[in-house]
Amino acid sequence: MRILIATDAWHPQVNGVVRTLTSLARSARSLGVEIQFLTPEGFPSLALPTYPGLRLALPNRGEIARRIQQASPDAIHIATEGPIGWAVRAWCRRLSVAFTTSYTTRFPEYVSARAPIPAAWSYAVLRRFHAAGSAIMVATPSLRSELATRGFASIRSWGRGVDTDLFTPEGPAKLDFPRPMFMSVGRVAVEKNLEAFLSLDLPGTKVVIGDGPARAGLGRKYPGAVFLGEKTGKELAAHVAAADVFVFPSLTDTFGVVQLEALACGTPVAAFPVTGPLDVIADHPIGALDRDLRAACLRALDISRDACREFALAHSWENSARQFISNVTALRSGRVLAPATHMQTVQP
Repeated sequence: MRILIATDAWHPQVNGVVRTLTSLARSARSLGVEIQFLTPEGFPSLALPTYPGLRLALPNRGEIARRIQQASPDAIHIATEGPIGWAVRAWCRRLSVAFTTSYTTRFPEYVSARAPIPAAWSYAVLRRFHAAGSAIMVATPSLRSELATRGFASIRSWGRGVDTDLFTPEGPAKLDFPRPMFMSVGRVAVEKNLEAFLSLDLPGTKVVIGDGPARAGLGRKYPGAVFLGEKTGKELAAHVAAADVFVFPSLTDTFGVVQLEALACGTPVAAFPVTGPLDVIADHPIGALDRDLRAACLRALDISRDACREFALAHSWENSARQFISNVTALRSGRVLAPATHMQTVQP
């Protein structure tokens, strides 16, 4: 079986969506399913002044059709609601080809944080986008419930996983900072709510790993914090394993794969009780959730690192891939598009 995933989020971006899709493809291959990607690569793009470092793809109708025909997928999934997603959606609707979608990013909240656009307007656009698909996949029960109350329909669950061979307590980085060490990882941008973490009165050291448009400003405002820039792969895992507490201050993430990555490293999580943390941490003894983030951080110091690791071991990417494939298989149209030639795939 071949599945084509259309996504506006792709390498060299470093975020949860890209890591999820890459891990999904690798695990699906072991299950006998080939996942190909239709990405912004090769299309002209436009810089986004309000989102430094990111560019908006400008796909054209003919090239979108050519790439889909070249892939000859048995099923199509649209992972993002950007220009690539809208272009593939339009192609599917023109040819009456069924497709599935996923809701991975809270665009209404992200847009509202940068421009005076009511979230309700953005949600109306997103409802229209996803309503054309056979089903919309979401990562957590709380997000499923929230979208249902906002008028979204045909919602299916697609959980996330973690690479427990890469993210491990073994070999923590040697970081010469005062303990305890509170660490946050992710894009350094306004929607990640990092100031809620950086403004806390905590003992030891606050460490931020990641890059983004807000890094310079936050570095000047909070000179006592340590900004280590972007880390990936084994280096990232080693840094997370070195932390005493992983702090996840976001109020807008739909899941937060980094939480599972931290737990796989044996690092307990401190977060607000919102969508994502509520689903990952819940009442398991692996983290602390509190509207008082400082209180959560301090409570997390007493949590068993062995319990965190044990919890993560039960959340494999293979299980996530099985759920995704099951959703797509149940809803695919069965349409065969054209003889296949290879396009971009993810190598293990």
